[in-house]
Amino acid sequence: MSDKYSVPQERKLVTALPGPKSVELQERRLRAVSRGAGTLANIYMDRGAGAILVDVDGNQIIDLGCGIGVTTIGHANDEVAAAAAAQAAKLTHTLFTVTPYENYVAVAEKLAEITPGDFEKRSILVNTGAEAVENAVKIARKFTGRRAIVALDHAFHGRTNLTMAMTYRPWPERAGMGPFPGEIYSVPTSYPYRDGLTGEEAAEKTIDYINTHIGATEIAAFFIEPIQGDGGIVIPAPGFFKRLSEFCTENGIVFVSDEIQAGIARTGAWYGIEHHDVVPDLVTTAKGIAGGFPLAAVTGRADIMDSVQPGGIGGTFGGNPVSTAAALAVFDLIERDDLLGEARRVEKALRARIGDWPTRFSVVGDVRGKGAMFGVELVHPGTTTPYPEALTAIIKHATSNGVIVLDAGSWDSVLRIMPSVVISEALIDDAASVIEETLAALSGL
Repeated sequence: MSDKYSVPQERKLVTALPGPKSVELQERRLRAVSRGAGTLANIYMDRGAGAILVDVDGNQIIDLGCGIGVTTIGHANDEVAAAAAAQAAKLTHTLFTVTPYENYVAVAEKLAEITPGDFEKRSILVNTGAEAVENAVKIARKFTGRRAIVALDHAFHGRTNLTMAMTYRPWPERAGMGPFPGEIYSVPTSYPYRDGLTGEEAAEKTIDYINTHIGATEIAAFFIEPIQGDGGIVIPAPGFFKRLSEFCTENGIVFVSDEIQAGIARTGAWYGIEHHDVVPDLVTTAKGIAGGFPLAAVTGRADIMDSVQPGGIGGTFGGNPVSTAAALAVFDLIERDDLLGEARRVEKALRARIGDWPTRFSVVGDVRGKGAMFGVELVHPGTTTPYPEALTAIIKHATSNGVIVLDAGSWDSVLRIMPSVVISEALIDDAASVIEETLAALSGL
């Protein structure tokens, strides 16, 4: 696999991490960048290829984060870069709502093809996941004439004022940032490791909460993540989403699958909700859609999407020509190279390599995931009590040894593993070995 990449697909350290050039850049950063833009690892990157990042000191680092799920197809893919460069040489910008262009239309056509459901669809293109969620809220409210928005406990839907109100935990995203918009409600979810409920039981608990605290006829939209990424790679029990979707249909509620992190091939399907045999009314897409270029979308039923008056949704850079050119290249790569199959290969490799951690290490309560999207829940030995200090220790050790991992979970106690779908089994094994060094120490082994 390494022959096809400009950077050898192996971990290689030539300095301590962070290296001297990263230390120098960190000093510059502290003088120029707001501390609010915090960083997990103060290691500054120069380039990347496949599943490897190379920092400014020449260290080759295994990337198990993908910029939080963005570089699903791998870093600096040649074909995506070429498509973007060719487009940039022709046309970098002309606002689609003033003077349109083909790329935007072509991306919308492809989204209509790959999103769940065989009904007529429409799309709008925007810049970020949070912007997609905000537009989905606006569209659902316009369509239904209702105002209430429901999201699940442990959800993460963005960092804008509206989407922070839809995000579950207060720290660090929401602390001190209010007031937030009203008519946003958080309702119980299915968390198999912690609640022990079947999907149907958890759904009835959620529905009962809605009926007794909000009122179904007040709700414009119900937002779900098929896999809660920042919430801790929480995958609801089978049947949970099926029942909630039925409830939404029964009550005229727009059912929205937020696929910003789980969509575009990451879970072994185009969209994560496909694993639950559910067809949502609206889907939000971002992160992996353009191989690292900023692009996001809302796609859904034509009657819902067309309920908004012309000019009611849009934005200056939404569906930018360069980003849409990159997205079209990403779509082609996923199909040509069977990256859905590659995501399933990564899932099999991760299960084989780390699936036994709960029996081997007393600080691991659960390992769960789908495709190239896994979570390792850390607990105090012999309990289900969250163990955030263990996560801190793992991240510190991993980053200092050339492995980038992510934090997650409402209690900051879930190790999030989200590699590119092109990562090799050898890199998975190497990265897991680094993480195991801390797990063993924490477990007293």
